[in-house]
Amino acid sequence: MKNKLVLLAITILLYISSTAQVKIIFDTDFGGDADDLGALAMLHGFVENGDCNLLGIMIWNTEKYVVPAVDAVNRFYKHPNIPIGIRSGQPSRTDFNHTKIIADNLPNQLSYNDVPEVVSLYRKILSENDDSSIVLVTVGPLSNIKDLIQSEGDDYSPLTGKALLHQKVKEMVVMGGQYPEGENEWNFNGNMPGVSSFVFDQIELPVVFSGYELGLKIKTGSVFNQIPKNHPLYLGFHYFSEHAPWMKENYDGKILDNASYDQTAVLYAVKGGLGKWWRKVNYGYNDVGNNGDNKWVDEEHENKKHAYLKLTEDPEKMSEIIESLMMFDLK
Repeated sequence: MKNKLVLLAITILLYISSTAQVKIIFDTDFGGDADDLGALAMLHGFVENGDCNLLGIMIWNTEKYVVPAVDAVNRFYKHPNIPIGIRSGQPSRTDFNHTKIIADNLPNQLSYNDVPEVVSLYRKILSENDDSSIVLVTVGPLSNIKDLIQSEGDDYSPLTGKALLHQKVKEMVVMGGQYPEGENEWNFNGNMPGVSSFVFDQIELPVVFSGYELGLKIKTGSVFNQIPKNHPLYLGFHYFSEHAPWMKENYDGKILDNASYDQTAVLYAVKGGLGKWWRKVNYGYNDVGNNGDNKWVDEEHENKKHAYLKLTEDPEKMSEIIESLMMFDLK
């Protein structure tokens, strides 16, 4: 009888653990700013701890080394089978991107041409999962989402991309914009006028925005000066500190602290933290302009279920939390 009770207890615990997992699709412009790398490291930690099922990594940029770099990060953390999708387009090289330094120094097997086009992978993953089961986290420009919305039925699903998105995703978490008002934020602009405004005119899902002003207060990165130099966080953040146009003028041979924009979106998406790290402003909606400007409107909108996060925890404490989560494998 005792053994049966123990077995039942273990079964219940496993059930609770499995049902608590958050299913994540991560849409990223990996390689430009190091915060995408930090956010991906956090996601691997959440996968390792059983908090998250990372269904796919969707890459916005068409940089030549971005696929081998992401593949190298996945393999470093021993999760090599996480699917990667890439936006269609001819690859090009951006010298300040830290993709090449990671790809050159860590084992990888996938090239730009070895992974599926991003909309096809989106449709495959969405069609294979239960309704309202996925949290979609975007930490870069939104053209992948625009292309998905505009896609037609295929072998994976007869539904349009818009219908499939609304059927399978329960919430979007978007790093983008500034609150209550901002101008020309990169993730809402991305040198692609009209893309973000199109997406938010089409989306009727719950959307939680983590804004520029939130991540700007939370500085992380310099702690990586103390970790092994063959670690992806050291490689990426060091190259970023030395070469990124907005960082290199302050570079003194060591990794510099940087804003933690994307890490905040990932932290909320997986761990929540309302009432602990931040609160949610959920009355009103985000009005996004064609040029990447945005303004929070304090009125209800029948088709827009928007909210944004306001930091309530001390920024230095948040820095410590995010750094610890990024370095989960070094504890």
